[in-house]
Amino acid sequence: MTTAPALQPAIVGAGPAGIRAAQTLVAHGVRPVVIDEAVRGGGQIYRRPPAHFARSPETLYGTEASRATDLHSTFDSLQTHIDYQPDSLVWNAQGGLLDVLHGPTQTTRTVPYGQLIVASGATDRVLPMPGWTLPGVYTLGGAQVALKFQGCTIGRNVVLMGTGPLLYLVAYQYAKAGAKMGAKVAAVLDTARFADQLAALPGMLTQPTILGKGLYYVAWLRAHGVAVHTGVRPVRVQGETRVNAVVWSDGAAEHTVPCDAVGFGYALRSETQLADLLGCRFAWAPMHRAHLPERDAAGRTSVAGVYLAGDGAGIMGADAAEWAGERAALALLEDHSVQVNAERAAELERKLTKLMPFRQGLESAFPFPTDWAAHAPDALVVCRCENITAGELRACARDAGADEMNRLKALTRVGMGRCQGRMCGVAAAEILAHATGKPIDTVGRLRGQAPIKPIPIHLQAQAEAAE
Repeated sequence: MTTAPALQPAIVGAGPAGIRAAQTLVAHGVRPVVIDEAVRGGGQIYRRPPAHFARSPETLYGTEASRATDLHSTFDSLQTHIDYQPDSLVWNAQGGLLDVLHGPTQTTRTVPYGQLIVASGATDRVLPMPGWTLPGVYTLGGAQVALKFQGCTIGRNVVLMGTGPLLYLVAYQYAKAGAKMGAKVAAVLDTARFADQLAALPGMLTQPTILGKGLYYVAWLRAHGVAVHTGVRPVRVQGETRVNAVVWSDGAAEHTVPCDAVGFGYALRSETQLADLLGCRFAWAPMHRAHLPERDAAGRTSVAGVYLAGDGAGIMGADAAEWAGERAALALLEDHSVQVNAERAAELERKLTKLMPFRQGLESAFPFPTDWAAHAPDALVVCRCENITAGELRACARDAGADEMNRLKALTRVGMGRCQGRMCGVAAAEILAHATGKPIDTVGRLRGQAPIKPIPIHLQAQAEAAE
């Protein structure tokens, strides 16, 4: 095996994809920089609590405890072979330089790179509803972070709703933890129909182990008295100063579930801002209902020296993220004349390809609620940063002829706030497509802007002054 000591790779993200990428580079004699927003590596799915939290892997990760422990042990063993920068947010990327904000000191620094593997992961896909800005409303991912990282629940009587595998995983985790924490799951409200899940079984049977876990979560919830409703439409979250109930419809009547907290989300969406800033070419991905950066089977993008791995390039799950991280690292090495195991590279690509029918099955089992925009009232706040309503977006499309997302942004300020469209972009695009009668894939996407996440204003001013 040959090595490439002159390489200067950086990896953004220390989840399953980033860790396996780092492991692969180190195995070939390369020392990468690994930059991660979290305090400890593991990503969202295998998020590690603070070191002083004495909680067993079985408690934190359930059936995935051994996988999580293995990944954590691998990353711990790499510490002396990588330049690890935790609690560090990459908020800009261009010209071979990463702008990084270090959390505790709130200082920014520039990290040069020669090659870059972006393993930025995913976040919740949000579709607003009336009352979603009330205190006590969280995303499913946020609810899970509270449980895993902080050892607490978001409420004592929690409603979890939306759709996707994460809905049932979080519900299972909360229901199990509730007995010890004095909390319970009041209801699980899934917008997908049971008929959707039955029709998707052939595709999901290609991965029987994963399917079995999902079926177990649902069966466990029902066996322990948790109300699970499918084919619902969330109507509103009620409350004055905070959440006190959720109203949902089954198509025939409205129902009310008292609660003091809500976790919601509609599967996950890829974090693509860094790829956008780096100039990667994007294309519409029907399965993900999103514009995603293009990449080949090995993770190479349209920009030389930039590679993508994991859910940041398309939601495929933790197993696929590990394989894609390793494959992207091998591609980086191959592109710089380092000898790698070609059979292993081909095997990884086969594994990733083999997952596709299952992934398509999941999309069929938990479909995006394409009728959401039709039910969104004009008074609904879509962009909470700028307080922009669905009615304002519709009026702009009607009166100003806005039929493209960046035109809509310029005229209404939607997506110009702290989240930079990360939370409201999906909903705004759905509203625009419905208002104009155009297919969702033709209204475009909000272009990435730095900083991709909020940073102290004086640091942004300093960066602009230095340009």
